[in-house]
Amino acid sequence: MPSSTRDIGLGLGSNIGDKPANIARALDLLNARGLVRISKISALYRTAPWGNLEQEDFANACALATTAATPLELLAEVKAVESLMGREESVRWGPRLIDIDILFYGDTTLDVASLTLPHKDLFQRAFVLVPLAEIAPDLVLGGKSVAAAAALAAKDQALEFWNS
Repeated sequence: MPSSTRDIGLGLGSNIGDKPANIARALDLLNARGLVRISKISALYRTAPWGNLEQEDFANACALATTAATPLELLAEVKAVESLMGREESVRWGPRLIDIDILFYGDTTLDVASLTLPHKDLFQRAFVLVPLAEIAPDLVLGGKSVAAAAALAAKDQALEFWNS
């Protein structure tokens, strides 16, 4: 990739079908399409649903990558991969085959209707903080340590490694 690449963080989740395979396929598609180069992937975590509690547990993971795309081009790519995999829009916080969130884009801050960077809920979600801290223990976003926030969030929200 050109020297104008940015480091990015992605959060992935699935709670329909073969959840670990869905996350692996999403990462493969993102990498294969050439706009994103994946460099690190966290372990998979089993987490209870967020918001709408009447659904199956999620498999969640985070990935670090680089891209030369702009934030909005990256968002379009993420949405394209979700669509390719068969994701259909449904109720907010409802079941999903795949969900890919852009967690951060270098040190860029952005707040437009379609995208907020860093992700607006990142520091409230153990299912994002714990896997992200696993692969980026020294990461600081908006002056906040991801690892310190992960340690606090993990006390309040149960996570376990995915092993089935």
